[in-house]
Amino acid sequence: MTKVLFVVSECAPFVKTGGLADVAGALPIALAQIGTNVRVLLPGYTSVIEQIKPSETVERYEDLFGGPANLLTCKIAGLDMLILDAPHLYNREGGIYGDATGVDWPDNPKRFAALCKVGAKIAKDGIFEWKPDVVHGHDWQAGLTPEYMLAAGTDKPFVFTVHNIAFHGNAPADQLEALELNADRFTPDKFEYWGKISALKAGLMAADKINTVSQTYADELLTPEFGLGMDGVIRSRHTDLSGILNGIDLDVWNPETDPHIMLYKNPAEKIANKRALLKEFGLGPAEGPLCVLVSRLTEQKGIDLLLDALPALLDQGGQLAILGSGDPALEAALTKAANHHKNLSVHIGYNEELSHRMIAGGDAILVPSRFEPCGLTQLYGLRYGTVPLVALTGGLADTVINASPAALARNVATGVQFFPITAQALANAFIRLTELFTNKRTWRKLQRNGMKQPVGWETSAHAYKKIYEHITKEK
Repeated sequence: MTKVLFVVSECAPFVKTGGLADVAGALPIALAQIGTNVRVLLPGYTSVIEQIKPSETVERYEDLFGGPANLLTCKIAGLDMLILDAPHLYNREGGIYGDATGVDWPDNPKRFAALCKVGAKIAKDGIFEWKPDVVHGHDWQAGLTPEYMLAAGTDKPFVFTVHNIAFHGNAPADQLEALELNADRFTPDKFEYWGKISALKAGLMAADKINTVSQTYADELLTPEFGLGMDGVIRSRHTDLSGILNGIDLDVWNPETDPHIMLYKNPAEKIANKRALLKEFGLGPAEGPLCVLVSRLTEQKGIDLLLDALPALLDQGGQLAILGSGDPALEAALTKAANHHKNLSVHIGYNEELSHRMIAGGDAILVPSRFEPCGLTQLYGLRYGTVPLVALTGGLADTVINASPAALARNVATGVQFFPITAQALANAFIRLTELFTNKRTWRKLQRNGMKQPVGWETSAHAYKKIYEHITKEK
């Protein structure tokens, strides 16, 4: 049985800011079902420490980047967890990456270097009798792991998954000593990036294999538009790059068993959830589709495009319920728009249970992102018979089949895609969505097709297992 150590900055159900946490929480369980043993190394944020009692201390560190730390182990929610309890790094009010105002913690380079350093130590020495065959790092927060592995004298294979290349984890060059990095490797072909230390580049350059979370996003990363300054690095490693779609937890997201909704087995039974959702958001009856959006409210997610395109939906009797938070200016603009439109309602913030009720009660789910490595909300929509309207990019392109005449004729369409990613194209998509909604027979086909799509982890877990087995044989 292959043993794998995940090094990751967030993991559901313990701590979550986005899709990375869902992957870190669901993929290990899927891998266990096919004979791969995964342990997840996670920072001991305040909220995490509160959730893992009882736990056992398996290692102590007298001085880990400025303070003592303990490595704790526990098994919760089907996950074998290793928690790095370092209060001087993780015990603080605010978010896991920044303070309550959204400003990044100034010591983030050190906070996640500590995670990587401990990951490298586990790779070399193991925990009791458990020693990983492969180390699997996720995003820049795990990017320095192979540098510390090299310094520790272990050549265990390292897999690096890019969930979002927009975040590089850069630090000033004068932190080389403080981060305990080898200055001789601060070069353009290692982890130097325009005079700075780049944790993301470190992971990309040192990994044995690189993957991202959809094949289309893997292809997009090779271009300047989507590579966001790392396209040259990615192109230099393109033979080691692959795309593996994310999946969703089919037990957590199941309209037949979901404890947060009125249960249903087919699209016709969704109506009770829709009525309840309309009431919860203060919306009345309308002729058009009830659309839902559960998202970070940022330009990356296309929220500014949505604001410009909204009249095309609302003027046709469509409705929109929004749950999310993010850019204060976009939050304010959405709130102002909701005050002027009876068919638009906005809840600023995040609530996991409400997100389930929205996806169960909506007719359509919107994902108008400018770029989207994989996306999970469209997968939730498919699972719940909530028709996705998505931009043609990344994993959205790979998981939604556009309702073109040909796809409708073959009865394979599952949603609506729009391109180019502009407000006008989104407005046109709203018109198309409304046309489809008025034809109840066609709409039911879209819903049923979506609910039949394979959106779980089985196929992707096998793809990861294949990578692990391949690189361990190579080493």
